[in-house]
Amino acid sequence: MTEPLLEARGVVKRFGHVQALQGADFRAHAGEVVALVGDNGAGKSTLVNVLSGVVAPDAGEILLDGRLVRFSGPQDAQRLGVETVYQDLSLAQDLDAPTNLYLGRELLRGGLLGRLGVLDRTTMRREAVRAFAELGVTLKDPSAPVATLSGGQRQSVAVARAVAFAHRVIFLDEPTAALGVVQRARVLDTVRRVAERGIAVVLISHNMPEVLSVADRVEVLRLGRRVASLRAADTTIEELVGAMTGSLDREQAAAAVVGGEEDARGEEEAR
Repeated sequence: MTEPLLEARGVVKRFGHVQALQGADFRAHAGEVVALVGDNGAGKSTLVNVLSGVVAPDAGEILLDGRLVRFSGPQDAQRLGVETVYQDLSLAQDLDAPTNLYLGRELLRGGLLGRLGVLDRTTMRREAVRAFAELGVTLKDPSAPVATLSGGQRQSVAVARAVAFAHRVIFLDEPTAALGVVQRARVLDTVRRVAERGIAVVLISHNMPEVLSVADRVEVLRLGRRVASLRAADTTIEELVGAMTGSLDREQAAAAVVGGEEDARGEEEAR
């Protein structure tokens, strides 16, 4: 039976007297788009920060490829192929898309020039254009500052940057917020393309119709705990809202978690 690519077991995180996570569980499989949803204050951001190495858990376990891992910072997670695209995108607006793709991870020229710190701009531009093309990202002028791109294009550049260096998991925080209908569709298409490469894509979103349209599975947090794990094709917005607000009774919630886990295992075996 295939193990989850990324899994959290009983994660606890406190901030002073506030307990943001109270034994939260989570899992994502390779090639899967899993949505992480919950009302404000449910613990979504804290869980993502724990799983991406931004903050350390007070208790619980994180497993990557079935092995226990401990992140001392985001760089540890990145070295293991875990990337995060935050809502603000963290793009340098005055630089072009290829430069943004390699920002902080620039390639150097070979030989003496490289030892002197001279950048290999030709290779970076060529590889960036190839990376964009593989994800279906079309830029009329790759040399234009990203500030001149549409919101959907900027979001796609940020996703492509994460994909270029992630080989296991990508977290996407509200990737379609403030986008128009056409731009939103293009970003969601990019999300599916990423998952098709065998990467686990974790989508954090408040947009329930969007979640059901792109996700394979939905994990619901409430008050710092996972209360449901649902196959997107078999659930409804009403059921998701019920899990988020606590209107599902305990028996229904337990069944939702067990059923979601069984569905995910079945899909993994089918792959």
